[in-house]
Amino acid sequence: MSYTERVRHHVYLVPGFFGFANFGDFRYFAHVREHLLAWTRMRGIDAVIHYAPTFPTASLRRRAGRLLELMAESADGDGPIHLIGHSTGGLDARLAVAPRASLHCAVDPEPLASRVCSVVAVTSPHYGAPTAAFFTSLLGQRLLFLLSLVTIYAIRVGTIPLPALMVLASALGSAGAGRLIAGGVIEQVYDLVIKDFSPERRLQIEQVFAQVRNDQTLLVQLTPEGLDLFNALATERDGVRRGCVVAQAKPPALGRQARVGPSPTNQAMYNVYRALYAIASTLPEHLLPVPDDAQAKVLIDAYGRIPSAKGNDAMVPTRSQVWGEVVHAAWADHLDVIGHFHAPHRAPLHVDWMRTMSDFGQREFEAMWDDVARFAFTT
Repeated sequence: MSYTERVRHHVYLVPGFFGFANFGDFRYFAHVREHLLAWTRMRGIDAVIHYAPTFPTASLRRRAGRLLELMAESADGDGPIHLIGHSTGGLDARLAVAPRASLHCAVDPEPLASRVCSVVAVTSPHYGAPTAAFFTSLLGQRLLFLLSLVTIYAIRVGTIPLPALMVLASALGSAGAGRLIAGGVIEQVYDLVIKDFSPERRLQIEQVFAQVRNDQTLLVQLTPEGLDLFNALATERDGVRRGCVVAQAKPPALGRQARVGPSPTNQAMYNVYRALYAIASTLPEHLLPVPDDAQAKVLIDAYGRIPSAKGNDAMVPTRSQVWGEVVHAAWADHLDVIGHFHAPHRAPLHVDWMRTMSDFGQREFEAMWDDVARFAFTT
């Protein structure tokens, strides 16, 4: 095993759905960046780690074009480029390097795409995510704003307001959804939570959410039907190493919910998880490809068997995440994999977006990102 050491590498961390990296101090990728910097420095690799904030819910075509524009602004020299995309960011990265893709882009894609040596898609919905279809409804859009605001709040503040969790848990489940909408409860809780931010931050959040209201093309494109067309058009570029990180959360169960403890906040977080897991488990088996032998081996080693179509990370079906070489597979939820798991005594602060009891922690995080780094930088 050898590492390419004599040139400057540019690594782009591409955020997922909603592009929370637009809020620079919300630490979306802070833990990943910290780990990759330490890993490359220990091995004498000259690497610059870039954030790649993009449009929150615009089309994959626009998001991929924006990624290329950011690369043009910052990837000086002619050294190798590595793209690491979380969730939808993995699809952005795939499309950005796809030969002959027609993108909304102010730069010539080819000189940049030809420098890309590796693409790693982390828990990306390569074959669709049922959660995307759920959020296209009127109720879904309102819940999406509240869920996104709660995620921002948790990453920044370290806690989640109980009223917001209670509303999400109730409304994401089938019971009570119409009543909550009729009473305007979701909007009231949204207003309650956003008041905890400074006026400047509230303005920034509202500006991003205004972009979402104006362009929600991404929601339709993340459906299984949309991804079927995407996979037909996003052809692979020769010479680019393709890998994925796969996650599966432990299925909701009464025993695991008991382990959460008596805290009302933690119980509400688990109920939100139960609802999201149920929504994400509805992708039909026939829409998912059968893993090849190498992919199947990694999945079986990690989970004891190839996950069924119901297995997911509370956002994306696990089998939908399989693409190229399976670099790492773990028991984890959708944000655990980028460092948002429960570890309140570490700096920067690790905040669990919801308790899934998947037992993913610092050791698992470091093992995962060591594998990603080895895959990206090994010649």
